[in-house]
Amino acid sequence: MIEVLFLAIALSMDAFAVSIGLGSRPHGSSRRLALLCAVYFGVFQGLMPLIGYLAGTSVLGWVEVYAPWIAFLLLAVIGGKMIVESFGDGVEEDIRRVSHRVMLLLALATSIDAMAAGFALTLLEVGPSLACMMIGVATALFSWAGVYIGRRSGTWLESKAELLGGGVLIAIGLRILLA
Repeated sequence: MIEVLFLAIALSMDAFAVSIGLGSRPHGSSRRLALLCAVYFGVFQGLMPLIGYLAGTSVLGWVEVYAPWIAFLLLAVIGGKMIVESFGDGVEEDIRRVSHRVMLLLALATSIDAMAAGFALTLLEVGPSLACMMIGVATALFSWAGVYIGRRSGTWLESKAELLGGGVLIAIGLRILLA
């Protein structure tokens, strides 16, 4: 269960970083933006691992022997990507107006990694519904807080969140591989 909690926190770091970036930009109501970020990012981050889990269970019989290696590689690639992205500029700098369409695209973009990480759920001893709910709730909370953190402090924490999340995903992958 603790692994799922760490997975939930690590997967929420992309959305957290984007929320910080959005919050740091001048817009209208922080409350509205925080709610939009929490709902969009939380729902997408909660659903995408379920899709990955379902895909993983359908092929698990064929690749069961290699499943720990596949989970490790997926988590290492996702974690590595997050670490590399932590050194670049965020996409939210190019956003002029936060609309539902923009939020939908951002939620989809930040949750693609969660779909791949959903494969790792097939190897953890926790129900996929509970794990996906934990991921969605953690992401919603971090996204909501990210807007307010960005509003108050700017973007200094944005890259650090992605760096931490990437490191945790790689560590979880190693744990699965070595278990």
